[in-house]
Amino acid sequence: MTLKLLAVDDELPALADLVRMLEASPSVENVESAASAEEALVALGDGDDIDAVFLDVRMPGLDGLELARVLRRFERPPAVVFVSAFDDAAVSAFELAALDYLVKPVSRRRLDEAIERVARQAARPEPDDEETVAVDALRGGGTRLLARSSILYLQAHGDYVRVASDDGRFLLRARLSDLEERWAARGFVRVHRGFVVNLRRAVEVRPRLNGTAVLVMADGAEVPIARRQVGELRRKLGV
Repeated sequence: MTLKLLAVDDELPALADLVRMLEASPSVENVESAASAEEALVALGDGDDIDAVFLDVRMPGLDGLELARVLRRFERPPAVVFVSAFDDAAVSAFELAALDYLVKPVSRRRLDEAIERVARQAARPEPDDEETVAVDALRGGGTRLLARSSILYLQAHGDYVRVASDDGRFLLRARLSDLEERWAARGFVRVHRGFVVNLRRAVEVRPRLNGTAVLVMADGAEVPIARRQVGELRRKLGV
């Protein structure tokens, strides 16, 4: 398969060099470029057409690490390869599940290795939305398996997370922040300090007094939205 890539660097000569090197690979069909994280987000759109972003770390405004965190919230996030003159952000980069971290000046060999990693990931089949999650019954004990796509929202509940699904309410021993991170690619988004929702199962952003709002789920349940999240959720839901 051939790849569609996005190169991002605020230094224009470095950006031009990176684009030229990427375009020289026989595995690459097209390379777009952006001189800032903001330009990159415009170029990406919903991310479906870009297989990977080759991304500088230190940029004015939104830097590379911050942009990578934003990309993880996409329904189908592109792969990320960092390209930097410094190696001090490598640990943070791999915590964000970056495929590779290239240090400038980038050799042809290292760039080809990174492109190959992108190609292998792009060739993998889409994950099954019906992956199951083991949860505990609220009453009577016992464990059962839920299709993750049936989950409406998650609520922090002490050392557990309360799971609201089409099949009822359950408990899952986990941290809400961990589930938010692990399930971001499946459309789960933190909307409030104590709630993560499955945006694929959301129906409406319903305003309340004083600029607050609730998110109405497919079963009619209302989940509180942090005030700072209201505008972003409206955008994502197209309302």
